Parts: sequence; structure tokens; C-alpha cells
Amino acid sequence: MAAAPPAHMEPARTNLALISAIVGVATIGGLLFGYDSGAVNGTQAGLKDAFALDDAWLGFTVGSLLMGCALGAFLAGRLADRFGRKRILIAAALLFLVGALVQGTTDIHAVFVVARFCGGMAVGAASVLSPAYISEVAPANIRGRLTSVQQVMIISGLTLAFVVNYFLAQAAGSSLGIVAGHPAWRWMYLAQSVPAVVFLVALQFIPESPRYLISSNRVVEARAVLTRLFGTVEADRKVDDIRASFAKDHHPRLADVLAPGTVLRPVVWAGLVLALFQQFVGINVIFYYGETLWQLAGVSEKAALERNVISGLVSVAACFLAMGVIDKVGRKPLLLVGSVGMTLALGTMTWAFSKGTLDAHGALSLAQGYGLVAVIAANIYVVFFNISWGPVMWVMLGEMFPNQLRGSALAVCGLAQWIANYAVVQSFPGMASTLGLTPTYALYTLSAFVSFFLVRAFMPETVGKELEDMDGWSGGGH
Repeated sequence: MAAAPPAHMEPARTNLALISAIVGVATIGGLLFGYDSGAVNGTQAGLKDAFALDDAWLGFTVGSLLMGCALGAFLAGRLADRFGRKRILIAAALLFLVGALVQGTTDIHAVFVVARFCGGMAVGAASVLSPAYISEVAPANIRGRLTSVQQVMIISGLTLAFVVNYFLAQAAGSSLGIVAGHPAWRWMYLAQSVPAVVFLVALQFIPESPRYLISSNRVVEARAVLTRLFGTVEADRKVDDIRASFAKDHHPRLADVLAPGTVLRPVVWAGLVLALFQQFVGINVIFYYGETLWQLAGVSEKAALERNVISGLVSVAACFLAMGVIDKVGRKPLLLVGSVGMTLALGTMTWAFSKGTLDAHGALSLAQGYGLVAVIAANIYVVFFNISWGPVMWVMLGEMFPNQLRGSALAVCGLAQWIANYAVVQSFPGMASTLGLTPTYALYTLSAFVSFFLVRAFMPETVGKELEDMDGWSGGGH
């Protein structure tokens, strides 16, 4: 039998089994992100009843998750540079678990809000760290496809929440009915504890990001992880490339995102455009307020929950389509196609809502034909979002920043993304009841229209590039 070749002659290999396992574990955070965001969709009647909330307090209670998300995203980006991606994800898993249990059991509104805020911190941390972590272990040629799994899991989590909400409401007669001694809406929160435990346990079995290890001068550990992922020869090459991508005089810090004259480096501005406009197009109004939205359009609670499930399934299918093409056609073309498609679909929804009438109670009612148009347009909108801005934003935020900037840039962009999310979600109930759905959706349409020109003018293309080749540390962003 021939002797094995020496280590330096070992052919390059990619351990797809290990990489797939890492992706699977990291994206449980995305599943929880989606579930926690969507669970509130069917619980609003229960929240109003249990805590005697008016519309303003309901908006605050729903939005408290998003305030936590903003802080969690900012802190996670910074803390991940100090303590590692894996440790912060473990902390997020614990927050997911505690937040779910407390939201599902407390009778004190202030405690509920604090628990929802803590759950939001977990969502914010997972939202920025899961795609970044995947990007830091994935081969460049399939990095977009693997990171897109995050959006699939987010939408799967949302859909799971819609399905759980639907069946619990059916079993109890409504979200206020009793199941196993507790109101159905309480179980909608408690159900999240199951995947939270799975996430917490699974995180114990995956390695730390090799790029974080090198930034912390733990080169031997990083080489061992890279060897498991890519083989000895490729590991040695990557160690050298990664070490060269970090500043030699200081550890990654928040000030790295700054640039003289323009405040932030161009690549960070591009990240902010992605983060902000993904929310300004109003996608989370459908996800967070889908039941309320369709009831405003004149359908029953049961039909509204059914339409939420349909929108979720359509979203998952669209995400799989994006996964199939993102590493072939690139990130920027998908964003441009998405902007055009969302503009047309949102414009159609705006037109359909403009044909509605108000009943004696001030609720919007749509004739059957216009209601069908609105439903079809909403699902087309969801498709275009989930083949473009949905997955592509998370992919690009995970990969577009140089190693030295990644944690700090994610902190800034994650904070901005969740503040925008909060602003849209918090403003929707008041805007829908005072301005009406037509002007509200006209604003989302305008945002989608503007996003096309911003992407065309400012967005870099990252397809196929190694993370060590990303520009931005020297000030360039294109």
C-alpha cells in the first residue's frame, strides 16, 4: 500500500458535512428570530384582554421586542469581537428561552414587556451573528447559498408561528379560548421554548469562528478549525490571508467604521442603505400585523390566520428560489429585481385599498374583487421580497465588510435595521387607523421605488469574493 502523502502535499478539500452542520445550528437562531417576531401576530387580542391595552399601548408592547432587537444587534456585533461569535449566540439562546417562558406565564404587563425586550435582544443578536458566522466558515463559491438559509429559517419560523397560532386558536375557538388550562395566546409564546432549548444544546457542538480566533491571536485553534473545514494546505493559506486582513496595531474596535470627511466608510454607508430600506418597504407590517391587516380589509380572524400561513409558505418557496440563484446571478441584480417587483406589487395593493369603504364602525371593507387583488398583490410582494431584499440583505451584511470592520459594522447596521423595523411597526396601527391603508401603503411603495436607485448607485457586488478581499478598510466601498 502506498504511503500517505506528506501534510504539505494534501489536496484541498471542503468538509461540507461539518459546514452544513454549522449552518444548521447557526440558523436555528434565525428560526427563533422568525418565530418570536411572528408569534405576536395571533396574540394581540389576548394582549389587549389580559393587560387592558389600547392601540397605543398595544403598539408599544409589540414594539418592545424591536427595541430589544436594536440593542441586542448593536451589543452582539461589538461583544462578538471581544468574546467570540459562539459565546454570544449561547447567551442569545438563553435569552430566547427565558423570554418565551416569561411571556407565556406572567400576568404583569411590565414584566411581559421586559421579557419581550430580552427576547428582542436575543433576536437582534441572532439576526447579525448567524449570517456573519456562516459567512466566516463557508467557501466563497457557495457562501451566498449557505447564508441564505438564514432567511429560509426566519420565514420558516414566522410560518411555524402562524401555523401554531392557527391551530391553537382553532382548538380553543379563538386566541382567547383555553387550551390545557391556559389561554391559547399564552401557548403561542410558550411553544418557542422548545427550539430555544435545541439551539442552546446544539451550540455546544460547533466550533468558534476561525476569523474571530485569529483576531484574538488564537492562531493554533483557528488553524485546527480551518483544517477540519478545508484541509491542511488551504488552512495554512487562509491563516496567512486572514492574519494579513487585520490591523497589526489594534484589535477590532468601533472606531474602525469611521472615515474622515464622510463620517463612515463607504461600505458601511452601503450596509446602512440595505439595513434601512429592507424595513422601509413595510414587509414586517404583513408579518407582525398580518391578522390585523386582513381584518382591516374585512375578513374574519380565522381567514386572516389562514392567509398568514399562506403568505409564510409562499415566502419559504421564494427563499429557496433565491438560494438557487444568488451565487450565480449575484447579489446586486437580485436587489434591483426585488425593488422593481415590490414597487409594482405595493402599488397594486395601494390601489386596491383605495377602492375600499368604511363601515359604521370605521373599519375598512373591500369588495370581493378588490380583496382578491389585494391578497394576490400581497403574496407577489412577499415573493419579490424573499427572492431579493429578504435573504440578500443578511447575506451581504454577513460578508461585505472586511474582517477588521465586521463586528463593528454589523453593530452599526444592525442597530439601524432594528430601529427602522421598530419605527415601521410602531407607526403602522396609528397610521392605518388615522390615515388609512391607502396612504400608508403609498409610503411603502415610494420606499421600494427609491431603493432601486440607491442600490444601482451605491451597492457593491460581493459574489465569489473571499472575505479577505472585501474592500472598505482603506475607505473604498465599490
